[in-house]
Amino acid sequence: MENVKLASGHEIPILGLGTWQLKGSQCERIIKVAIELGYTHIDTAWMYQNQTQIGNALHDINVQREDLFITSKIWHTHLKHDEVLSQFDVCINDLQMDYVDLLLIHWPSDSVPFEETFAAFKEIYDAGKVKSIGISNFSIEQVNKACEVSALPICTNQVEYHIRNNKEELRAYCETRNIPITAHRPLAVGNLAEDKELAEIGKKHGKTAAQVALRWLVQKGIITIPKSGSEPHLRENLDIFDWQLSDTEMQSFG
Repeated sequence: MENVKLASGHEIPILGLGTWQLKGSQCERIIKVAIELGYTHIDTAWMYQNQTQIGNALHDINVQREDLFITSKIWHTHLKHDEVLSQFDVCINDLQMDYVDLLLIHWPSDSVPFEETFAAFKEIYDAGKVKSIGISNFSIEQVNKACEVSALPICTNQVEYHIRNNKEELRAYCETRNIPITAHRPLAVGNLAEDKELAEIGKKHGKTAAQVALRWLVQKGIITIPKSGSEPHLRENLDIFDWQLSDTEMQSFG
């Protein structure tokens, strides 16, 4: 597995498991299978309502905490100082952890100044309960503002990003700020698995359309967190590191 160096000095696996819409017993089962297959990067959020199941699964398989990279997010309704602290307490209690590796603002708020939210993030960081912080669904203007007011480095901007939704301007700007993009919905909620053009490219490499879509992202240095609800798809998503798309194939999608 390849890693990406964050501005905090920590490293994040370039491929992780997104858990949006994974709930209940299915969530616990998928987390356990994923860890057994070699996943170490798990992305969740308070809003997903599955952190208890993730915590239970990780506790049951007795994986070493230092071997994991766990991301959680604070929802946009709770970005005031005290609300950040209280929601974060819920997150780590549900996850049964003393800290998370990465904490994000899930969506920006028009009503709460970034300064107030990042001050709360700094308190959590100073308490040793988070190692890196970041943002999600931020525009170029909002990224710029976040960088200006945060006392801690912004370590990623997690946005919807895939081969048919190439936000190159945002990616390039974030790169100038040393902020790697994390792609959520990297398979366009599964739609790219049926993409005929990607399937044709995949045939040349003995890979699927979905694997081409994921390979395109990681080859651009984009952290990628596809969600999967089955073991075959978990395995398929992992199998993107022993081959490369050609320069022509990469450039044909921007």
